[in-house]
Amino acid sequence: MDPMRPEFFGLFAGYLALVLAAGMAFSRRMRSLEDFFLGARRFPAGLIYVSLTSSWFGATSILVTADEALRTGLGAIWIVGLPAVATVILLAVVFVRPLHRLSVLTWSELVELRYGRLTRLLTAVLLGWYMAVLAASQMVALGQFLRTFLGLPYAGSLVAGAVVVLAYSSSGGLRSVVFTDLLQFVLLVAGMAVLFALASGRAPWSEVAAAAAESRRPDYFHPFGNLGENILIFLSFTLAWTISPIALQRIQAARTARAARRGLAATAATLLVLYLLVVLAGVWSLPAFKGGPPAHPLVAEIAAGPASFLAGGLIFVAVLAAILSTMDTAVNAGALVLTRDVIEKTFPSARRRPVLWSRAATLVLGLAALAAALRFRSVLKTLGLSSEIMAEGFFIPGLAMIFLKKPRPLAGLLGLAAGGGFALAGFLEEMGALSLGLPAWPRSLPYGLALSAAGFIVGSLLGKKKPGSIGDPSIHEGG
Repeated sequence: MDPMRPEFFGLFAGYLALVLAAGMAFSRRMRSLEDFFLGARRFPAGLIYVSLTSSWFGATSILVTADEALRTGLGAIWIVGLPAVATVILLAVVFVRPLHRLSVLTWSELVELRYGRLTRLLTAVLLGWYMAVLAASQMVALGQFLRTFLGLPYAGSLVAGAVVVLAYSSSGGLRSVVFTDLLQFVLLVAGMAVLFALASGRAPWSEVAAAAAESRRPDYFHPFGNLGENILIFLSFTLAWTISPIALQRIQAARTARAARRGLAATAATLLVLYLLVVLAGVWSLPAFKGGPPAHPLVAEIAAGPASFLAGGLIFVAVLAAILSTMDTAVNAGALVLTRDVIEKTFPSARRRPVLWSRAATLVLGLAALAAALRFRSVLKTLGLSSEIMAEGFFIPGLAMIFLKKPRPLAGLLGLAAGGGFALAGFLEEMGALSLGLPAWPRSLPYGLALSAAGFIVGSLLGKKKPGSIGDPSIHEGG
């Protein structure tokens, strides 16, 4: 592979310009937080479908899944594919109706109603942290991909992508994000179809089977190989994504609960097909690399190999689309948390200029993600750390508050503090700031969940509802 094919530099610059133009073109004058972050709650099922599919099919979906499929076989579907599909199905079947009826804009607002102001503050910090690290995982992917594909500096690649995403996200909010997702959805689907066609055209399936046998990989075609660790990864991502701000934001942005459910159902079906294409492309490439793993990401090897410029270029921009569509979603959803739960709580006067502060929050969240991306260099590890934050810190109290009829302030506080504290300690250990000997992700998941559950149970047993409770049983009847 020649990582310096000059024609791809023009393609990269042209693609960034096209996405920026699309995002700016669909921005419009806005007056409120709901306009900026929820598109005034007017999105039909089709836009929910396109946006969710693009947002969930990120860099890990393509780059890491393809590399893992080449290395380990069909079991790579567990890394991101099955968690994504399971999450969307779970949201469609269980959570659409209660979430769409919520009158709040963020999880933290519901946390205050169920658990109190202190827990809301802790939740806002946790959610903002999660969204920044999630956006950082896509920036890491962008830097790694462009460094190996085009020979561009890692930091320069991050800055180029971040500037474009922050420009249209801060200008048009969710509306710009969703309409750029429409463009990127088309590129994703076309790019993955071409990726599979190129990979499967290299050799007949009999050669793939022979290469697997020759390399002594008995579990290569067994999707349940290495099941223990795959299950932990599956649970970590599924628990985190089910209760993520992105899920709440998209469901609330839908015109009706029915539109949200239809969009989610179509997303689940499309994601399953896309992930299967990527996994099969990785597996089918085994004969070409049976002498050793590729020097660069497999997808980059295929795109910059003997394929035509049109086919290789389509795969190239599909990867960029996957990265940017997840990055802009994470930045936008994180900025909603920062605006609603931090800025407006700290500076009440900010409510008089909500769009201005929303744009400022978008820039701050993006810069925080950029700082994290400069620190971490592994896409899967960074994405794993972000999911650990949500799964261990917020899943149990977050899931409980959706269905609670009475407030339980101490339960929420202890559950969030115990699980979130464990996730924070693991995060700091990964950064080298602590040395506690904690299990690394994903093996840390059972410990964090157990601590969060224990904290919630102890708080439920000890806590008592006080007069003038913060609870509001009518919360599900709003909006």
